[in-house]
Amino acid sequence: MKEKENTEWSGMKWLILLTVIIGTFLGRLDQTIVNLALPKIINDFGITVGAAGWIATAYILANAVFVPIWGKLGDTIGRKKVYILGFSIFIFGSVLAGLAWNLPSMIIFRVIQAIAGSADYPTAMAILAVTFREGRERAQALGIWSSSFAAASVFGPLIGGPLIDNFGWRSVFLVNLPVGIIGLLMALAYIHESVSDRPTVKFDWWGAITLGSALSGLVLVLDQGSDWGWLSLPSIICYFTTIVFALWFYFIERDHEEPIVDFKFFKNSAFVNTLGNNFVVFMGMMGSLFLIPIFAQTFLGYSATQSGYLFMPMAAALMMAAPIGGALTGRVKPQYVIAASTFVAAIGILLFAHLDPRSTALDIMIPISIMAFGMGFGMAQRTNVIASVVPKEEIGMASSVLAIARNIAGAFGIAIFSTILSNRIKTNVLVIAARSIIKDLSPSGIAKASQLIILKAEIAAYNYVFVVSSLLVFIGAFVALFLRVEKEDTETHIIVE
Repeated sequence: MKEKENTEWSGMKWLILLTVIIGTFLGRLDQTIVNLALPKIINDFGITVGAAGWIATAYILANAVFVPIWGKLGDTIGRKKVYILGFSIFIFGSVLAGLAWNLPSMIIFRVIQAIAGSADYPTAMAILAVTFREGRERAQALGIWSSSFAAASVFGPLIGGPLIDNFGWRSVFLVNLPVGIIGLLMALAYIHESVSDRPTVKFDWWGAITLGSALSGLVLVLDQGSDWGWLSLPSIICYFTTIVFALWFYFIERDHEEPIVDFKFFKNSAFVNTLGNNFVVFMGMMGSLFLIPIFAQTFLGYSATQSGYLFMPMAAALMMAAPIGGALTGRVKPQYVIAASTFVAAIGILLFAHLDPRSTALDIMIPISIMAFGMGFGMAQRTNVIASVVPKEEIGMASSVLAIARNIAGAFGIAIFSTILSNRIKTNVLVIAARSIIKDLSPSGIAKASQLIILKAEIAAYNYVFVVSSLLVFIGAFVALFLRVEKEDTETHIIVE
């Protein structure tokens, strides 16, 4: 009888994993799929491209600000309650966004979606961490779940294109209703309630407000800084806001009995090292992936839908690699798995540096697959270490810190590599022009020469950015070797060094 109960519980655990994957996948899919709908939204609402950008910016801001709040609430009042509440509001916000009638209403409804969607990551990770207690099994579950983030980024263009073409832009929001209801019913049926062993008496509202303000300033300048100018007045105001509120947050949390972020985490070298590796890898990955569709459409003549097809092998590579990484738990030290996976991801990024206008689809698909495979088999170990090095009552809080690090890393990658690309193109144009000899001085000859100089400058700039990105990730691989994890206590979720 006991053996039968254990078998049933084992099967139930994997149903719980599938349940949270649906929620995570839907939330992440929504972020990527909406970008495809922006041209149609611009036409319907009669707005500018710059104004439409706030639809995405508002979502990113609200999502970043509320992640730590949901993580702390999940530890306090119950992760299942918070997960279902967030999921329910997300579905409601999706329907509202699908019915939006102008830009202000769309921004408000997207903020509602983002606030609700930000509940998923910290609560889902905490739910899995307390559901899968055995080290190797937990690592596999967390790895598979983590890979759903990247998989959603891949499927966004594949699903979004046909939906928009056949049913209009509103369908990308309204499709969340039927899928969301299925995920919600599964959550009600399968997820078990769990709370922290130390219930919160006084919620850290001032910590939440100051952290939210600091993150708002940082995310806003990363998202808009390239358009404003990095030294413009709005950017400087954002820098000032970020620094002031970050310091205020630190002084509040340092002495608070029940902080929204426990700074003791950062005294644990394994936590800090793994968090740093996550930051570097996501920064390099997001910064590179952001440029691939632009390159394909600008220099290879691909359509948006064709560009989306280039990412299909990425999903397959991630799904194959995640279980492999989980299976290595307990057999190979985490630092070696994380370092090796980061190294493979860096090689994949470096292969992009050979792209030129003669490149084929395979020239993009092969590096993407290598990079994704590297990301995938290290994902389980990265997430498992973070879940394991903190007390089990603070898993939600720790996972919210990881979510913030990954989100900020992606924003940093896109902002920094976009700026490097723009500056490098300008430099290359001047250098190539100075070294070029134009023999045909007719107007058509000069025009053709100018086009070739700009083309060569742009291609060289893309190659340069991919090299810089790969070097950054190579450094992340080297640093990962210094991670020291000797013994894991799966009951307390603490790793002893």
